[in-house]
Amino acid sequence: MSGLTIGDTIPNLELETTHGVIKLHDYINTWTILFSHPGLSCDDVVSHVEWIKDIEAYSGGSKVTYPIIADPNREAIKELNMVDPDEKDSSGNNLPSRALHIVGPDKKIKLSLLYPATTGRNMDKVMRVLDSLKKAEKYKKIATPANWKPGDDVVISASVFDEDAKKMFPQGFNF
Repeated sequence: MSGLTIGDTIPNLELETTHGVIKLHDYINTWTILFSHPGLSCDDVVSHVEWIKDIEAYSGGSKVTYPIIADPNREAIKELNMVDPDEKDSSGNNLPSRALHIVGPDKKIKLSLLYPATTGRNMDKVMRVLDSLKKAEKYKKIATPANWKPGDDVVISASVFDEDAKKMFPQGFNF
């Protein structure tokens, strides 16, 4: 299994999806959330298309607009470090964990979460982290504290002297 972690470049895999075959680097041209099941599943494209039809039929008009990646051979989940070693299907094959990578426009992993297949993700937390990463990228030398939400105060890095902070942030320190 790959040891992908923060700072690594996401592999440029060629993937079969519900939107056709894509090369991952061609698809990632801005901030991207790449998540396993249901975003990357070990089922084939035909079953994904049928699943999308079910979702859209019962969701009151909602549409699935992102491509769902088919990985029946489990090659992509291994490459992307998204395997749950403890959960297996009826054939004994590993299932994908509830993994998630936030990838920056530079195609580098900025966040990697790995939950067991039995535990769902907290998407409010994921969106908070995405907002934090984008703000830190924009302003440099800042960090967001625990439980930060957009609009809350941020922390200026301790490595920045007060005089430099005033030059870097002439509008003040509130973001």
